[in-house]
Amino acid sequence: MKPDLLLTNIGQVATLEGHSDSPKVGAQMNDVSVIDNGAIAIKDGKIVAIGPTKDVLSQVTEEPRLPAIEFPGMLATPGFVDSHTHLAFAGSRERDFAMKLAGKTYLEILEAGGGILNTLRSTRLASQGDLVANAFSYAESMLSMGTTTIEAKSGYGLDTENELKMLRAVDELREKLPLNLISTFLGAHAIPPEFEGRTDAYVDLVIDEMIPAVAKSSLAEFCDVFCEQGVFDIEQSRKILLAARGKGMKLKIHADEIVQLGGANLAAEVGAVSADHLLRASEEGLEAMRKAGTIATLLPATAFSLDTDYADARGMIEMGLPVALATDFNPNCANESLFFTIALACYKMKMKPQEALSAVTINAAHALNRGSTHGSIEEGKVADILILDCPNPEYLTWRFGVNLVHTVISNGQVIHTKLGP
Repeated sequence: MKPDLLLTNIGQVATLEGHSDSPKVGAQMNDVSVIDNGAIAIKDGKIVAIGPTKDVLSQVTEEPRLPAIEFPGMLATPGFVDSHTHLAFAGSRERDFAMKLAGKTYLEILEAGGGILNTLRSTRLASQGDLVANAFSYAESMLSMGTTTIEAKSGYGLDTENELKMLRAVDELREKLPLNLISTFLGAHAIPPEFEGRTDAYVDLVIDEMIPAVAKSSLAEFCDVFCEQGVFDIEQSRKILLAARGKGMKLKIHADEIVQLGGANLAAEVGAVSADHLLRASEEGLEAMRKAGTIATLLPATAFSLDTDYADARGMIEMGLPVALATDFNPNCANESLFFTIALACYKMKMKPQEALSAVTINAAHALNRGSTHGSIEEGKVADILILDCPNPEYLTWRFGVNLVHTVISNGQVIHTKLGP
């Protein structure tokens, strides 16, 4: 074997192996399959060998194309997968923060013309190039912090022209950054001002015009909906999701974030790949998700930014529900770091460090239908690998608030590395 890239003498390799067909659940989430003094061989963007250094070296018959790199005392993990972001938008919302400090709720800020509608105005005025430039900056920052796969939603255009503009911006970004971008159509994110008081008419527009246009363009793999009190109710959300499914799109849902509306039950009913947020989800809804195989994607930085209660991650894991974690990067929660997300998950949702690592790698990959190709370090998988400047998974939460990345490898290429030893 003549690899293109050979990583050797890695202090620990957390492979997350063995769950390419289905996500980790229960006690499985605490097992990250560590190899001591490990090595990884990469060729043509794929992992071709993984194991103890002496075993991998025994398979190497010719010198690698690039000099072998040693990482003693460090931790290798799969590249992080951020399965819920609102990456493409224009403007910012620092003024909304003052309203938060004054005690205004998320829905009160939205009713006052802030929140999503603030970003709507800026995004409609922005060109596609403006959106690409903004998203590039955010995605590059995420990449430097170990995120090699990013889901990116639309949802700040709220008309056909501008929703397509957002999705085209994400598509253009694929050509500019060496990471895996997955697009989600979220036209049902809020009610635009021109449809105030006419939510059903806007739902008709989403179903009759937007979804067919997005499906025809092949610009989005998933369809999402903000199923919430004061936004889209259960029946409206069901209609939108079923229409998208009828056009061949996979489904996601913002569910039970602010009030217990029944979004978790709906996610299970329509076969959503994931239901996200779930701060207020009922036990009945979570059990329905478990039976349906729907992944619970938890977003602790959103609870942090809203200064509200956190989702019951501990209870979900103990009931056998697959749990993923994501940043929910958006103008209301400008969190670009899955390290911060991991820390919040452990400190505020009582997840164990190994569980949190499973949640941002293999389970997050399954939340994007990428578990067979991403999310673990196994032969045949895409070589998205992080070398972290820490000795073990527990260290991830002990030293919080910093970027522990030493080297980022995406699709078999070293794309970011720390200067020095």
